[in-house]
Amino acid sequence: MLAFLLLGAVVGILLGAAVRTQYVAMRVDRRSWDELVAALEPIEFEQVRSVAKEYLEPKSGQINLEPPDLWLRLGGKEGLRRMRANAQLMLLLAAHAQQWNFDEGVIVTERMRRDAIRLRQAVRRVEMTLLFHSVMRGSAPLIPFHLHEAASAYYLMRQRLLALYQTSHSGLYPRLAQVL
Repeated sequence: MLAFLLLGAVVGILLGAAVRTQYVAMRVDRRSWDELVAALEPIEFEQVRSVAKEYLEPKSGQINLEPPDLWLRLGGKEGLRRMRANAQLMLLLAAHAQQWNFDEGVIVTERMRRDAIRLRQAVRRVEMTLLFHSVMRGSAPLIPFHLHEAASAYYLMRQRLLALYQTSHSGLYPRLAQVL
């Protein structure tokens, strides 16, 4: 009997989460381009770029940034939260660009979606390691790798979005570039 109650509670929680996620997605999709751009949170992109470039463009002496430097450059927990929030908004902005350049917009949006998945996974791994640091001591050395992955995914998303807007709607590009 207890097992059925527990199973019912788990199923109920999962259904509730699914309904909430769908509601949030529908609410977000209705925002205008201006509302999406206004919702972007400030990120020190040059810091993100420095972390991403170290990972994406290897050179001799590939370990220039120490783990505390990576953490500080990305803004710690708050910076990771902002990158994840902005990633969702950038996907919606890419979807907006499809109305002006459908073929390229669809492909770029899919690439960005895959980048967003990598970003979310990397951030989730960092959060889980920090949350359970006493239990997961063996995974703590992996945090710098996850930070590099998160920064690289965000960097690629931003670059893809700006390139899409540069070719699809050059009138909106300057404002988007300024905010991002």
